[in-house]
Amino acid sequence: MSDNHVDPSGNTEAFRAFTHNAPEEPAAPSKTPLIIGVAAVAIVLIAVIAWLALG
Repeated sequence: MSDNHVDPSGNTEAFRAFTHNAPEEPAAPSKTPLIIGVAAVAIVLIAVIAWLALG
């Protein structure tokens, strides 16, 4: 009987093609907008507290 199953690890060229075509992980999203948002909220809170304390 003939074996119709081809093992990609048996062929170096096929294995290299398999490993190079693997999907890449997406880049992590930037945290800069989150940091800017937290800083803006902190500034507003400090301004409100100062306004209430001095007003």
